[in-house]
Amino acid sequence: MAEDKLRLPSGQGGLTRYFDEYKSKIEFSPTWVIIGAAIIMALILLLHYYGAAWVQ
Repeated sequence: MAEDKLRLPSGQGGLTRYFDEYKSKIEFSPTWVIIGAAIIMALILLLHYYGAAWVQ
């Protein structure tokens, strides 16, 4: 029964290292990403608060 087993070619399991091929010209530090997310969340909360007050 071992001879009937299907054998697939070995590979890297679909893993590709894209960072070796491309280097972005625009980079953000993690600190700025967190600050930007906090500003966007604060803006959304303000819009929800003042938008609800404007409707009523």
